[in-house]
Amino acid sequence: MLDILRNRPIVPVIVIDDPDSAVPLAEALLAGGIDVVEITLRTAAGIEAMQRIANRFPDMVVGAGTVVTDAQAQRVIDAGVSFAVAPGLNQMTVERFRRAGIPFAPGVMTPSEIEQAMAMGCMVMKFFPAEAAGGTAFLGALSGPYGHLGIKLVPTGGVTTANMNDYLALDMVASVGGSWMATAKHIASRDWATITKLARDAMDHAIV
Repeated sequence: MLDILRNRPIVPVIVIDDPDSAVPLAEALLAGGIDVVEITLRTAAGIEAMQRIANRFPDMVVGAGTVVTDAQAQRVIDAGVSFAVAPGLNQMTVERFRRAGIPFAPGVMTPSEIEQAMAMGCMVMKFFPAEAAGGTAFLGALSGPYGHLGIKLVPTGGVTTANMNDYLALDMVASVGGSWMATAKHIASRDWATITKLARDAMDHAIV
């Protein structure tokens, strides 16, 4: 997972309703300098959207987000995703992705969940919901007991261009995830130019 996130400070988290929007969305992100995308499983179009992007742009890193059940985990494994992310911590899901050899970041929010994830062999975790859980102040407090252990977090939830560098400046943070560059409204209105602009602005200002 660290290899995927290296030099990729921002991971767009995408909710997509229409698979036909997948390829132009990917084109817009690539034009803005972003070659990684997390397509969530919040809609029925998620799996097909991932496959269309991966087939059209084999060099783009395509992952699955919001993997919350064992059945979903198997579906995205069968779809051939490059990585997967969950909002919570589930040992069955961790083990399924480990057996498949696919990088996986479970979601954590508390010190106890961090330690449970470490016990399962996870060193990269999604910190969710970042802002609601205390934001950079909370992560700064976590760095004392956990920062020296080599774990890395990917804050998601409430991250924007305005605060992303506050997160990226923390040693424990590998990358940030967010949907502000390509919201459901942008995608539904097929506003690819705005998505490209927001992606470029974010990348131009992100700490790498």
